[in-house]
Amino acid sequence: MDNRMRIGDLAKRAGVTPRTVRYYESIGLIPQGERETEGQHYYYTNETLELLKKIGQLKKVGLSLDEIREFTQLYSIDPSGVLTKKKFLTTLRQHLVETDQKINDLEQFRTEVRTLIDHYEGWFTGKEGI
Repeated sequence: MDNRMRIGDLAKRAGVTPRTVRYYESIGLIPQGERETEGQHYYYTNETLELLKKIGQLKKVGLSLDEIREFTQLYSIDPSGVLTKKKFLTTLRQHLVETDQKINDLEQFRTEVRTLIDHYEGWFTGKEGI
């Protein structure tokens, strides 16, 4: 059985667009498809499909394409995945710290907005001075 697929099928099965596949190829995130000797079409393997699915999962947890590239490069260096998992844990911890800071900033902003709302509602009802 031939496990090769054209870009449209690959994209559909991975839940991305063909344009995304081409972009990921252009930045070296996935390997370029293999061109059939007599045809003009590029073909992709199930390994590329699995890589695209993994990229989608990593994007869902907030990793950038640059971070994802680091992980894919680590996998090629260390097939056991130990280095990648350690790096992934470190990266997730960094994202958690950044997320907590954003939440704190948003809570402070919400408090400031509520204070302004209270001020102006009080002004309109005559219960607070200007």
